[in-house]
Amino acid sequence: MYRECINNLINWKLNKFKKPLVFLGARQVGKTWLIKEFGKTQYKKMVYINFEDTDAPSDIFKSDFDIDRIITLLNAHAGLKITAEDTLLAFDEIQAVPRGITALKYFYEKAPQYQVIAAGSLLGINIHPDESFPVGKVEFLTLYPLNFTEFLLSMGEAGLVELIENHEWELINTFKSKLINYLRYYLFVGGMPEAVSHFSQNKDWDAVRKIQNNILKAYEKDFSKHAPKEILPRINLVWESIPVQLGKENKKFIYGVIKQGARAKDFELAIQWLIDSGLLHKIYSISKPALPLAAYKELSAFKLYHNDTGLLCAMTKLNAKTLLNGDAIFTEFKGALAEQFVYQQILPNEDIAIYYYTFENSKFEIDFIIQNKNDEVIPIEVKSGENLKARSFKLFCEKHQPKTAIRASLSNYHKENGLINVPLYVLEKYLETM
Repeated sequence: MYRECINNLINWKLNKFKKPLVFLGARQVGKTWLIKEFGKTQYKKMVYINFEDTDAPSDIFKSDFDIDRIITLLNAHAGLKITAEDTLLAFDEIQAVPRGITALKYFYEKAPQYQVIAAGSLLGINIHPDESFPVGKVEFLTLYPLNFTEFLLSMGEAGLVELIENHEWELINTFKSKLINYLRYYLFVGGMPEAVSHFSQNKDWDAVRKIQNNILKAYEKDFSKHAPKEILPRINLVWESIPVQLGKENKKFIYGVIKQGARAKDFELAIQWLIDSGLLHKIYSISKPALPLAAYKELSAFKLYHNDTGLLCAMTKLNAKTLLNGDAIFTEFKGALAEQFVYQQILPNEDIAIYYYTFENSKFEIDFIIQNKNDEVIPIEVKSGENLKARSFKLFCEKHQPKTAIRASLSNYHKENGLINVPLYVLEKYLETM
């Protein structure tokens, strides 16, 4: 399985001034596999420790942060001689060991020659209260579920990926039906590595759904195990409301959907817990589509997206028959899956800031407003079919005259007066070139 994020890891390795790397991401997105693959292919030696394992040296940072002592213990634990220039030190689930996060600061300050990666699914919410995070002493990298390009590669479609990357529009149009079918598959299967791997080998829809349901159950167990007891019921309520929130015509998060009379102050901590654990993602509305977008952020108006379209499908109980019935999967659920898909393809691109825009009367909404690396403000309208009429998008473009406007749909690529129609299955790679 190929993950594009390995290029970020290689760039980190090649950086002479690198800091310890904190590798973030929700559970089961493939962090452990990628770390091991990176260590196996890019280093002569690797010391891998999962601090949730029973035989892990859980007291290694307990007495002090003497790096020579720590390296000596790691040598003994791993049964090899650690050499700084060609050994990767990989600490998985580092939040599970006392003072593990603080130790990263001392690797940076006292022994920067060692190459250290620390990973943790719950690092964002599970920092020990008696230790501070080493701000400025570490680098960050986040892994997300597989994007559509990675999914195609897992299906053995390197040729299609090459066409997409090279923007071979005529050939892409030739394979349109095939790409739309793969898009259907992706919306149902999603990007969780276990689900993708199983589907690529067996094409068993029921088995994929079982895997997804097991992942959802594991997430819910994490709620019970790690969340503060006082907000656990609210975390469950927010989590269960996500399909309903995204199924609304206006996908702005409404507290009243959680339960009647719900207020922001009662659920803010629960929402933040889910965001910090990587299971939900928040984007804000902006009051004005102008540079910089962050200056016009409206803190009281936001949307919450799931971390994976396949898991969202599983939560809604959408089945494979719906997937195979024409374009129903694009239009059912009020196009929420198409919008979730687009967000999921944009999110890993760190050069892009993502917001959305609501007209003053709140009747119309632009699905996404992005600011790219060239400081262009680009509206993106998501159409789940080939009917490209959208009054809100037309009104927005007439009023604000953006240099570039994108409509993501199932229609072929074409340009018309600054409006660019980009097929949904090409969008991720297209935005990388802007």
